[in-house]
Amino acid sequence: MASYDHHPNHNHPNGDVSKKPRLCSSTITDSEIQSEFSHHDPNVARLNNGAFGCCPASVITAQHQWQLKFFRQPDHFYFNDLKKGILRSRTIIKELVNAQHVDEISIVDNASTATAIVLQQAAWAFHEGRFRKGDAVVMLHYAYGAVKKAIEAYVARAGGRVIEVPLPFPVTSENDVVSEFRSALERGKNSNNRVRFAVIDHVTSMPSVVIPVKELVKICREEGVDQVFVDAAHAIGCTHVDMQEIGADFYTSNMHKWFFCPPSVAFLYARRRSPNSRDLHHPVVSHEYGNGLAVESSWVGNRDYSAQLVVPAVMEFVNRFEGGIEGIKKRNHDEVVKMGEMLVAAWGTHLGSPPHISASMVMVGLPACLGIKNDSDALKLRTHLRDEFGVEVPLYFRAPRDGEVEPVTGYARISHQVYNKVDDYYKFRDAVNQLVRDGFTCALLST
Repeated sequence: MASYDHHPNHNHPNGDVSKKPRLCSSTITDSEIQSEFSHHDPNVARLNNGAFGCCPASVITAQHQWQLKFFRQPDHFYFNDLKKGILRSRTIIKELVNAQHVDEISIVDNASTATAIVLQQAAWAFHEGRFRKGDAVVMLHYAYGAVKKAIEAYVARAGGRVIEVPLPFPVTSENDVVSEFRSALERGKNSNNRVRFAVIDHVTSMPSVVIPVKELVKICREEGVDQVFVDAAHAIGCTHVDMQEIGADFYTSNMHKWFFCPPSVAFLYARRRSPNSRDLHHPVVSHEYGNGLAVESSWVGNRDYSAQLVVPAVMEFVNRFEGGIEGIKKRNHDEVVKMGEMLVAAWGTHLGSPPHISASMVMVGLPACLGIKNDSDALKLRTHLRDEFGVEVPLYFRAPRDGEVEPVTGYARISHQVYNKVDDYYKFRDAVNQLVRDGFTCALLST
């Protein structure tokens, strides 16, 4: 079994890590996996890894050791350990995502911070006259709520026009996404202004669908869109991530959702060849301002940096699995599709998208008789499942289309991570079956 050599090659000018792994003696066992996650509540079927992720005990221990280093002698930690440790983590990430240079990788708190960094420079472009009032930013309708708020705060407030790409759900193919995206870009060109910026999800949060991001970036290049930012909060550890293949100017992904880091840590890739990358600055200005985003982000004042320093320990953990992180991704995908198909067969419903455009999460249709009529119903039913059945799973409301007969309006987003067992999904199935047998509807839940 492979174990990643997480020490940087100091003879290489970039401190790059070899892509060739060292060998490890044995593959992790099922009992060892359960031990790594024994801190999870055993009474809860945890089907929502996509929201907060998970962190194994061995990585939590490594984090605690970094924290103790700081508490033991903070000056020594600051002058001798912090920057070297962050560089080591950046170097590993650079190899994982196939960036060309370690300077293209910055480590930040989470994808929301990365979004603020990228959109902040777009706002400056409006204020400084490089973008005109009324120039457009294009984003998917299913963009994460916090990203929509950031676009409102930075771009719309600076004079940008926001164009949302409507996407169908359920999704039948990637072509559904591509055709709607092209139409949105055409709407942006139908005025005297230009489409300056595109914000594209890699794996949408709710509903969850893998977006053909490489093709959408290519379309943006063909249509003359100035900057492309990929919000890939769920991507690393969940689906294939390669900066050279995707070709975006900016790309961010959380490391704590699907890559086993403790919360919270994310990377922001800024393509070195892009002239806009030089305008990126951390929104928390500290002593390193002006030294490049990667250096600025490595010190934003006295705080806990331990989550950014445990990436080598995470690599040691994932490489205890057959195939390392690639093997984990494949097994998670295969298992979540299998469990999703089991659930829709039990309930007589359907998946929200074909398996090939799902990753480690799938959307599972819920029985129509549950009476999910709005977002509030979905939230109340989610709470009911948590409190009464010990099932943690996010629910999504889809408004019915005109003319639909007995439409499926409620979907559950189920996740699969290495700690999940088939009994978790049976518990969810049985909870819903009991609700149906009892004649439950969301109207019975108090507001």
